[in-house]
Amino acid sequence: MVTDIRDGGRGAVGTAGTSWLRLVAGAVLLLVLLTAPLVLYPIFLMKVLCFALFACAFNLLIGYVGLLSFGHAAFFGGAAYVSAHAIKVWGVTPEIGILLGTATAAVMGGVFGWIAIRRQGIYFAMITLALAQMIYFLALQLPFTGGEDGIQAVPRGHLFGLINLNNSLAMYYTVLVIFLFGFAVIRRAVHSPFGQVLKAIRENEPRAVSLGYRTDQYKLVAFVLSATLAGLAGATKALVFQLASLTDVTWQMSGEVVLMTLLGGMGTLFGPAVGAALVVTLQNYLAATQLPVTVVIGAIFVICVLVFRRGIVGEIAHRLGVRKA
Repeated sequence: MVTDIRDGGRGAVGTAGTSWLRLVAGAVLLLVLLTAPLVLYPIFLMKVLCFALFACAFNLLIGYVGLLSFGHAAFFGGAAYVSAHAIKVWGVTPEIGILLGTATAAVMGGVFGWIAIRRQGIYFAMITLALAQMIYFLALQLPFTGGEDGIQAVPRGHLFGLINLNNSLAMYYTVLVIFLFGFAVIRRAVHSPFGQVLKAIRENEPRAVSLGYRTDQYKLVAFVLSATLAGLAGATKALVFQLASLTDVTWQMSGEVVLMTLLGGMGTLFGPAVGAALVVTLQNYLAATQLPVTVVIGAIFVICVLVFRRGIVGEIAHRLGVRKA
């Protein structure tokens, strides 16, 4: 009995220590994010945050449900087009424009999910890719999208009529709040009973069905949530760069977010954000050199796959867990 009590106490201390370390790490990370624009270029940091949110939204689907979508650029770029058009042509305020773009992505996610969710594996991936290509051709042909030129010179305006988003620091902290909100939604979803069901579906869907769960409904909700947050990232990115272009809806963008997620660590909360930061940083700094950007990023991806099978964050977490055990 004494031994049991000691073991239990030790486990409680270990859990408390882990929670304390997570709290300290979160506080340090928040401090870094708050002070980063004083050291680094704010536009670069905003791009990192937008793609980090995009990758985290995609990871909710592939990392916790096990569904590989090759069409997430449709939500990212579609929301960017709607938001940019609403702000520039309709003259709505920035927050309304972002909400309209996000809502559009949510509706698209519901339609795409309803069509694709009954399929699995490569069939699901190909259906999402085909649907995303339809959005690409619509963006190319519809008059309000500007064709190959896209929608340019989108005014940032004033947030809630008070905050001038033409100021780089004001724009950065707005993007930071949006990212933290999206990340908090994902974290809450993952650690809720809903998230536990998603993990059960990922591990063994027939068993989840046998336990009475309507797995198609859970997958559809996860798909819509992932699409909505991807749209939030796209709408924010359109406001940051004052541009919505065909690049946002191409299949290459869908492949890029897959790369970010796998590099950082699929099925981890912080992994996709780390992967997005790595890819955006490489793209930004390698563009000024003579090196081929895609070749270098591809080589780094191959090395990470060989050395870090679980992604950068996933491998670190695994090794720390093994060492603690």
